[in-house]
Amino acid sequence: MFAVAAVGIGIGMTLAMIRALLGPTLYDRVLALNTFGTKTVLLIAVLGFLLPEGSSAGRPEFLDLALVYALINFIGTIAVLKYFEFGDLGTASGSATQGPANPAPVTSGPVASGPVSQGPVTGGPA
Repeated sequence: MFAVAAVGIGIGMTLAMIRALLGPTLYDRVLALNTFGTKTVLLIAVLGFLLPEGSSAGRPEFLDLALVYALINFIGTIAVLKYFEFGDLGTASGSATQGPANPAPVTSGPVASGPVSQGPVTGGPA
């Protein structure tokens, strides 16, 4: 049963790699690579059940590797998308000499809360 699942995951990985190589836009390629990484996590987990177990009963050691790879896959996808969106992964945010890129406008006086009233409405449809 797990062997059939491994074959199915392998087919999905092949299709994702084809999409990554052909895929018309950058976002299609990033999504295909993220899908390939997710299928890799599934394949690691399934292979953990296929291989003979060691001393631990019922819990393969491969699941820890699959979880770490899933985290790296997620962070890598976010980093690649941020890099291609902004052209940089960012700078140190704790620097005292640099302010925010788009500072909020400074207002003097109280700020009204709630909807802005435009006075009474007259002359509406009858």
